[in-house]
Amino acid sequence: MSLPDSADAYVDGVLRRDTAVLAQTITLLESKNLQHRVVAQQVLEQLLAHSGGAIRVGITGVPGVGKSTFIDQLGINLTQLGHRVAVLAVDPSSSRTGGSILGDKTRMARLAVDPAAFIRPSPAGTTLGGVTRATRETILVCEAAGFDVVLVETVGVGQSETMVAEMVDFFLVLMISGAGDDLQGIKKGILEMADMIAVNKADGANRQRAELAAADYRGALHLMTPASPNWTPPVLLCSGLANEGLDALWEQITIHRTKMGASGELETRRSSQQVRWLNSMLDDRLRDDLRSLPEVRTELLRLEAAVQQGEITATSAVERLWEKFLQLR
Repeated sequence: MSLPDSADAYVDGVLRRDTAVLAQTITLLESKNLQHRVVAQQVLEQLLAHSGGAIRVGITGVPGVGKSTFIDQLGINLTQLGHRVAVLAVDPSSSRTGGSILGDKTRMARLAVDPAAFIRPSPAGTTLGGVTRATRETILVCEAAGFDVVLVETVGVGQSETMVAEMVDFFLVLMISGAGDDLQGIKKGILEMADMIAVNKADGANRQRAELAAADYRGALHLMTPASPNWTPPVLLCSGLANEGLDALWEQITIHRTKMGASGELETRRSSQQVRWLNSMLDDRLRDDLRSLPEVRTELLRLEAAVQQGEITATSAVERLWEKFLQLR
C-alpha cells in the first residue's frame, strides 16, 4: 500500500477522526522505511498536543480466561455510554513468527462493526522493541483521533504483561477459577503490577468457585504492599459472556482515574513511563546500530559460538565486539 508523503495529510485526517486515515497513519508508524519514519515523527510531533486525554487500560489474563469476549462486551458497554473505544493488541510472538493477530475483528465481532470503536492488531515481523514502540505511538494517535478509552490487550505470554503495564494508566488482570490451582496460575510479578483482579466467567454453576478464587486473590494481594498509598487493588467478579459485573468494574477504573489524577500520581506515572520509554528506545537504537554493520554481525556469530563452546566468557565477548564496532565507526 502506498502511503502519502505529506505529514499534514495524516494529521488532518486523524484530527477529522477519519478511521481510514488513522489506519494509514498507524501503518506509517510501523514502517521500517527511513523516509516513512521521518514523516511519522513529524506527524507525531503535530499530534502530541492532541493526545493524552484517554483512559489507558491494559488487560491481561491466563489462557482461556475469555479476554476477547470480555473486551468485546466491555467495549460495547462503553460505546453505548458515549465513549469512543480503541482496542490494541500487543503480541510479542509476532516478532518471532512474523504473524499477527489477524483474527482480532472476528474475535470481537460486535465491536469490530461499531462505528465508535477501532481495533488494531499487533504489527507483524518486528522486534520486541518494535512492537512496543509502535503500540505506544499508536496510543497517542488514537487519542488524537478522539478515542477517550484505549484498551491494550496482551496476547501470548512472556514479556507482554510488563510491556503493557509500562504504557497504561490502569492494569487489569483477568482470572478464572481453577486456573492452575488458582494462585499457581498467575505469576507474583503480575499480581504486583495489577491495579485490579477480575475473576471472569463468574456465572451459573461457576459462581461459587469464582467467589472462592476471588477470596484467594484478596488474601494474596493483602500480603503485598500496594504500589500507591491511594489505591488498594480490588478483586471483583464478572462475566463477559453474561455481561455481569462489567459496570462495577468500569466504575472502579474511573474511581482510580479520579484518585490518581487528584493526587498527581497519574501525571507522575505517565512522565516516568516516557523516561523509561526514552531509555528503552535508546537501548534498541544502539543495538540496531551495532548490528547494522556486516563485519560486526559476522564477528558476533563467531563470538557467540566461542561463548557457547566455553572458549571465552560472555563479558570478554562483549568487550571484543564493542572494540570491533568502535574500529569500524
